Amino acid sequence: MSKQSVTKAVIAAAGRGTRFLPTVKAYAKELVPILSKPNIQYLVEEAIAAGITDLCIVHRHGEKTIRNYFKANEDWNSYLKSVNKLEALDSLKKINQSLKTLKLVPQSPRLPYGNASPLLAAKSFIGNDPFVYMFGDDLIVEKDTGRYLKKMIATFEQYSPAIVDSVKDVGPEEIVRYGSAKYLEDPKYPNRISGMYEKLPASEAPSFFAQGGRFIVDSKKLWPVLNIQSTGKNNELWFADAVNTLSASDIVLTEATDDKSDWMTTGDPLRWLKANLAVAMLDDQMAPEIKEFIKHL
Repeated sequence: MSKQSVTKAVIAAAGRGTRFLPTVKAYAKELVPILSKPNIQYLVEEAIAAGITDLCIVHRHGEKTIRNYFKANEDWNSYLKSVNKLEALDSLKKINQSLKTLKLVPQSPRLPYGNASPLLAAKSFIGNDPFVYMFGDDLIVEKDTGRYLKKMIATFEQYSPAIVDSVKDVGPEEIVRYGSAKYLEDPKYPNRISGMYEKLPASEAPSFFAQGGRFIVDSKKLWPVLNIQSTGKNNELWFADAVNTLSASDIVLTEATDDKSDWMTTGDPLRWLKANLAVAMLDDQMAPEIKEFIKHL
C-alpha cells in the first residue's frame, strides 16, 4: 500500500452564497465571520494543524476579497504598530509562516457550476498527489484544531482508498437535507460505502450518516473519473457523483465525527448562527455568558 503523506489541501470557495445577500455583494461568503475570524480562516488553520503545508483556495472568477484578506496590508500594519496592537494580525502572520505555499486560483467561468469544479480549477496545483478537499462553508467545531482531519488522513494512509469521506450521524429528522451513506460489510475495509444517496426521507435512507465537507482524495484515482464526468442535478458538476462512481469501482471509506469534533454547515444564516454559538461555547470565558444570555431569551 502507498504510504505517500498528505500535505496538500484545496478549499472550495467559488460559490456566490446568495443566501447571505446583500452582505456577500461586498465580499466572499467565506469571509463572513464566525466570532472574530472569517469562516475560511478556521479551515486554513485546521488544515495547517493537520499537517498541510501546501494550500490552494479556489475562488470565484473576478472575486478579490479573499486574496486581499490573506495578503499583507501595510496601511493596517502601520496603524496597528502606532497603537501598539500588532498582535491583532498574529493569526494571519502564523498562517503565512506555516505554509510553504498559499495559492489562490480563480475558477474559470468556462467550468460548470458545482462543488467538483474547483478541483478542475486546481488540477495543476494538485497534480498526482493525494490531497484534502474542504468545502468552504463547512466547519469542524473542535477544541483541538485539526484533530478530526488528522484522523481522516491517518485512515487514508493506513488503507489507501480512493477517498475517505467525512460523515456525521444527523439522525432521522435531518437526514432528508443531506446525502446518506450506504455501508457495505467488508472485514478488510471498515466503514466502506457503496455510495451516497441524496435527500431521502428517513424511512428510505440507508443510514443516518450524512456526508460532511471534508475528503481525503487519491488524485490518481479521481482524475480518470472527474475528467469525463457530466453535469448532474441542476446542471451542476457534483463531487458526490465522483464519490459514487469510485464507490462502485474502488474503495471509499468514511470517518465519522464524534463528540470532540462536530461537523456544522454555515451555508445559510440559521446554521451560520448555530455555528457561531457552538464555537463560542468552546471558549471558557464566553461560554458562561452565552448560556446566561440564552437562558433569558
